[in-house]
Order: sequence, then structure tokens, then C-alpha cells
Amino acid sequence: MQAAFPQTVKHLPPTIERLNELAANLWFSWNHEALQLFAQIDPVKWAASGHNPVRLLHDLEDTQLAALSTNTEFIASYHQVISAFDSYLNGTTWFQKTYADRGYAQIAYFSAEFGFHESLPIYSGGLGILAGDHTKSASDLGIPLIGIGLLYKKGYFTQKIDASGGQQSELYPYDFAKLPIEPVIHNDQQLTVSIDMPGRTITLQVWQVRVGRNPIYLLDADHEANQPADKELTAQLYGGNQDTRIAQEMVLGIGGVKALRALGVYPNVYHINEGHAAFLTLERLKELLHLGLPFHVAVETVRSATVFTTHTPVPAGHDTFSIEMVEHYLGPLLQELSRHKQEIVALGLDHHSGQFNMTHLAMNTAGMRNGVSKLHGQVSREMFKEFHGHIDASEVPIGSITNGVHLDTWTAPQWKELFDRFLPGTWREEQANQHQWQQVEVIPDESIWKVHQQLKDDLVRFTRQNLLEQRRRNGESEERIQEVRQYLNPKALTIGFARRFATYKRANLIFNDLYRLKKLINDPERPVQFIFAGKAHPADYPGQELIREIYRVSQMKEFVGKIVMLENYDMNMARYLVQGVDVWLNNPRRPLEASGTSGQKAAMNGVLNFSVLDGWWEEGYNGTNGWAIGSTGAADWATQEKENTHAIYHILEKEIIPLYYNQGALPHQWISRMKRSIQSLSPTYNTHRMVQDYTEKAYLPTAERARLFVTNQYDVATKVADYKQFIRNNWYHVQIIGIDDRSAKLSTEVPLHEIKPSMKDVTAQIHFGPIWPQDTAVEVIYYEEHGDSWEQKIISMEPIGELIEQQQSFKATIPSHLVHGPHFSIRVRPISANFAHSFELSLVTSTLSWQ
Repeated sequence: MQAAFPQTVKHLPPTIERLNELAANLWFSWNHEALQLFAQIDPVKWAASGHNPVRLLHDLEDTQLAALSTNTEFIASYHQVISAFDSYLNGTTWFQKTYADRGYAQIAYFSAEFGFHESLPIYSGGLGILAGDHTKSASDLGIPLIGIGLLYKKGYFTQKIDASGGQQSELYPYDFAKLPIEPVIHNDQQLTVSIDMPGRTITLQVWQVRVGRNPIYLLDADHEANQPADKELTAQLYGGNQDTRIAQEMVLGIGGVKALRALGVYPNVYHINEGHAAFLTLERLKELLHLGLPFHVAVETVRSATVFTTHTPVPAGHDTFSIEMVEHYLGPLLQELSRHKQEIVALGLDHHSGQFNMTHLAMNTAGMRNGVSKLHGQVSREMFKEFHGHIDASEVPIGSITNGVHLDTWTAPQWKELFDRFLPGTWREEQANQHQWQQVEVIPDESIWKVHQQLKDDLVRFTRQNLLEQRRRNGESEERIQEVRQYLNPKALTIGFARRFATYKRANLIFNDLYRLKKLINDPERPVQFIFAGKAHPADYPGQELIREIYRVSQMKEFVGKIVMLENYDMNMARYLVQGVDVWLNNPRRPLEASGTSGQKAAMNGVLNFSVLDGWWEEGYNGTNGWAIGSTGAADWATQEKENTHAIYHILEKEIIPLYYNQGALPHQWISRMKRSIQSLSPTYNTHRMVQDYTEKAYLPTAERARLFVTNQYDVATKVADYKQFIRNNWYHVQIIGIDDRSAKLSTEVPLHEIKPSMKDVTAQIHFGPIWPQDTAVEVIYYEEHGDSWEQKIISMEPIGELIEQQQSFKATIPSHLVHGPHFSIRVRPISANFAHSFELSLVTSTLSWQ
């Protein structure tokens, strides 16, 4: 057994000893006063630590600590922060007040990455930042949530841009003793769990991150008992090949469940945040099978307690593995459950590709599924339409909960100070209350513009420093180094573009017409400047080429100092950007941006969005709170490219630039649009609203269903599983054997303009075989035109007469002009009060020709 973890907590004087506790809880990362407290200890060491308070305290000299312990000004600030920390941890929460009777709910949130703060670099981009913001709001709201993730010893990667614009990726092992994490201690040893791999066992150490009220547990394979290659499984985020990926996902899913059990935790909600963690369902299946449950009952039990969120709007973005690879890596589990090997593999089988698809595994084992914006929900329903049989995409059981961002993390302190002064005193606790945000209207324009200009000045200084360090490291001339001190004009219209550099995000779209761009940027009366930042995955060479292209354009004499490319985009840089630019540019190929959240962060800081109507912006844009880059409906890529390019330049030239420079003493019209943006977007696109939605729409219904399914020795789970099995085995008996579609006649004595739509009765004769008719829904399906789209209408048919020889008639009233076949169809589908959604069983008998 590994020796007890060496305690490296810094010994502090009694008067400031709780600094260790404060440093070990990421609450500090979204509390400005706590951050300021650490910054004032030693500003130089604070910056050098990467804003990591654990490392800061570790690196302090005893003389510095002694001086702090007697510094009355520091002690006063210390007590103020500690008091706020205690009040936060012990205060009554939204969940306690709203759901006092739901104390039984316990959510386990599994994610491959978490972006809490730059001091804990175990994130790569949007998915991780979202997971971090999700857990912060869960803490703020008092949601009983535990996170499960991986502790990457080398993080993602540090990005450096060389003198030719090439991305250089570097990995640095982090010293866990100097991170805001703690080992989980059990019997004086660091807690470990193990998972079985082909021919070996891998030992995983368990670490804890405190995020306000809630713990996040991280698994680490760098243990002395493991082989060298296995120690590297949690070395790097999204590193390695397919073998590394499937092993990492086993560590996350299977190891994560084992860690919960070792901690004595048995949640009734398991939230799979993207398909990476879907193997957790197989570990839970194994547990239930070992209890003696039949396989189909175990699957229903797992499904009753599982929520799945998909973030990927294209099939290629979902993790897939060959069946042979899955059978190899899951070999020990499949051997242990050999009777059910084929059934287990079938849970993830994509019949079209013949591959094992992690999203299919999650879909088959989750009772609740959702996308991350309304548009992404639609795209996901279309994508997985065939997965659910021949039904309209609108009925595919995938909902949507639009992403948000953690307001306290991303909103500048200066803005929060303004909100404290002019918004109701409860605005922080009730961020999703639209009414409170209307008070933004009364904030003086002068105050808003002063805050915005301060943040813009901060961004310009930060940008120049980033470029200085970049050029020094690249060994450039002193002249080249010093010239960046004049880069960017704090008074010029500044447009930001910062995100992961994937080709579909089209970072270079603005460069499609360099001649036109040159005129915009170099207008002496109304200049425009651009700041770019972002990482491309080390294996994404087209993404890296985009970085090189932007760098090349930035070095052209027409654009020097007016287009810049920053290096090593992280959460710290993101805050400067989303708080300091005037406009946030986003131009992905629609509909490939599932949600996007960087623009939401910008909006909370009065930055105006200029974006393609994709992801969250498709529902957030209202015509007055930013600008939309439009294109024709379902335009192909080439048409989108042409139309989007035209829209970007046209809107910049005709709307954005004139509005910004229509100033006088103050740009009142621009500030008015800033106010509209904050008022309309802040209350909706924050993670408080998002997590409340998850709680009310997914977590609590799932927790209740999970409890119901396991009571009385899994009685309901057994009934549902047996019912489904019976229906599947006998559905072939269900047939529509007759339809009476007599048309109603219109009176010729009534003038045409007075004719009201007439109705008619339609009847259908259904043969059910051994299936009870009341276990089915019989419906008429037709479509009505609404604008430029057609909306499905569903009319329930009611039984008439007696059930004779397993046949019964049903009747419905529909518009008389509809004719069976061309205009409407009749379908039969199974139903149950215990189903989580209408199409939990993908079985439909219909009169449509393709059935």
C-alpha cells in the first residue's frame, strides 16, 4: 500500500491560519475580495503563481508571513473575506428554500474536463468551462451535486506562437502539492480504487477539489503500482490515440463509479456530460447484475437514474471505437458478465457504421437526454431520428437546456459594483429574474462608459504584455519588441475573436476581402482593430494553419498593430477579452456551434455580440441587443461563406462602425444597445438559470423516478422491464386493418366567405393480438402550414365499441378536407405511465408507406 500522502499545507501564524482553508476552496476564484486578498500578499509572486493561492502561500518566506500576521490593514481584509466565506458556506440556499422536501436528491456529475480557474489547468475549452461554471452555480444554489473527473498531471498544453506564426505546444507536469486540490484520505492513506484492464489492474488515486459547498473528485493514474504506460493515462487532456481515449473514458466512467462507492456515495441521478463518461452505465449495470437482477431490469434501473447531455451537433464529433477494441478493453468486464456480452455491446452499437458509439451507449441508458440550445436540440433530434424509429423529429425524446455562464466568475468587478448600486439588492441570488435587470436602464451612461473604458485600457495593456513576451522569447530584435508598446488604440472600435481554433469556427472569415478590411482598419476617422486568441488541438493541423494565417495577416504593413494574435488563451486571458472588447465576433458554420458561451460572457460585460445565428445566439438575438450575421435558411457551405462574408462587411460598414463613432461627448446610442444586451441576455444566459432548469426538468424528476424504480425490491423497474420485453416480443401483432375516411360535404347554399372549416369523423379498426389496447395510443397524424414551415398535428383517437377477437375501433374528428394517405396517417404506439417520455419504446405501427 502506498504511504500516507505527505502533508504539504503551509504552516501559518494563528491570526491568518484560515488562509490555507480559503486557498483550498475554489470559492476564491469567483469572489473578488478573496482574489484581492491573495493579490495584496505579494503581487509579484501572485502573478508568477498563475493566481494560484496554494502555490503563493507555499512560496512565501516566513518573514513575509510574520509581517502579514501583524499587518492591521491585511488582518481587517482577511476577517472580512473569511466572514463572507463562512456566510456563504452556512447560508440558506435556493434549493433548501424551494425544495425542502427533496433532500433525498443526490446528483453525480461526470465530465472529462472541468474549467474552474487558471490555477487548476485541467480544461481545454468550452466543455470544461461549462462544467466548471455548472458546478459553481450548483454550489451557489445549494444543489446537492458531486463532480467526477480526471486529474491531468500535464493539463492540456501551453501554447506558444513562434516567429512564423506556428503553434508550439508544450506540456509541463504540475506539482499536485501546489494546486488547490487535496488527497482524499481514508485510514491514513490516500484513497485509491482500481479498474480491470486486459491483463492488468490499474490503481487510481482519488483527489478532491472543493468548489464552494460541493466536492469534485478527480481520478489520477500516476500511481507507483501502475505500469509506466498506464501512469500516463491521466497525464494529458485529449492526448494520445484511440487506445488512450478509450482507456481514459473507462477510468472516468468505471473508475468514477467505483470512487463514489469507496466514498460511500450512492447518487440517484448520474449526469453524463457528453459521451466521454458513458461507461459509467456499464459499471452500474454490473453492480445490479451482481445483485441478481435480470439484465433487462438492470438496464431499466440504470436508465431511470441517468441524464445525458450531448454537446456535439455533427456525427463525426461523437466518440466511436471498433467493436474489436471495445471487446478488448472491456474484456474483463465482459468476461465477468459473459452471459450478457452481446447485450452489453449492443447498447453502444451503431448499426449504420458497425462501430461502438459512446453517444449511442448514453442514449440507450439515459432516461433524460438534452442538447445545449434550442437549435442544437432540433439538430440532435434530426440526427438521432432513426435511432427512435420512424417518427417526426419534433417527437424524438431529446430536449434542450440552453447553456449559460457563471456570472460571478465572468463579470468584471467594476460591473458588479455598478449592479450593486443600481439593481435590487437580491440581484446576485435571483440572477434569472428578468425584472431585476430592467434597472440597468437607470445606470448613468457616464458610469457605464467609464467602466467600459477602464476595462478596455486593461485589455490593451494585457495584450501588449502578451506580445512583448512572445517576441522576447522568439529572440526578435529590440525594435520589434518595443514597437508592440504602441499596438492597439484604446479609443478605436475593438473587435474580439477568441475560442478553440477548429475550422468550422472560421476564424479567418473576416480575411476573405483584405482590400475591404484594409479600408475599415485604416480609416483615420473611424478605425477598427481586431484581437484574436485561441488554441488548436496539437493534432488539428488545419486549425493550426488558421493561426498561422491570422499571424501572417497581422504582420502585413497595413495591419501591424491593428490585428494581433495572442498566445496561450486561457481563463485569465478570456476574462480580459470578454470584459474589454467592444464587439464579440462569432462566425461558425451554422448549425455546427451547439451553443457557444464566450459571447454570453461578453454580454454580461456590456460587450455587444456580432454573431451568426447559431447556438445560443439564434434564441438570444432580439434585433436590439447586438447584430446577426445572416444567411439563407439551409444554405450549403459555399453559399454560407459568401453570404456571411457579405453580411459581416455590410453590417460593420453600415451599422456597427457608424453607431460606435456617433459619439459626441458620449456614444449614447451605443451605450443604449449595451444596456439592451445586458437586460435581455444576463438573466437568461447564466448558469444559475441553467442549473435551475436542470434541477427542475431533469434532476428532480430523475431522482424521483430512480427512487420509485428501486422501491420494493425493484418492483417498478421489473414491471417496466417486463412490460417492454412483452411489447417488443408481441408488437408485430399490432395491425391497422381498416380505415373509414368518408368526407363531410359542404353546403352549396352558404356563401363561400362564410364557410367555416368543416370537420369529419375518421374511424380505424386495429388488431392488437395479445397486447392490451389500453397500453397503446392510437392517433391521427397530419401537418398544418405555419409560415414557411409545416407543423405536425396529433389527434388522439378514442375507442368505440367492444374489443372483439382482439380487434377494436377508434374514432377521431379531423378537418374534412384531409384525405387518408396524401394528407393524414394513423399510427399506434405503446404507452406507459412509467415511461420517462412518449417514445421510450421506438415502436410505431403506421399507415405511412415507409412503415
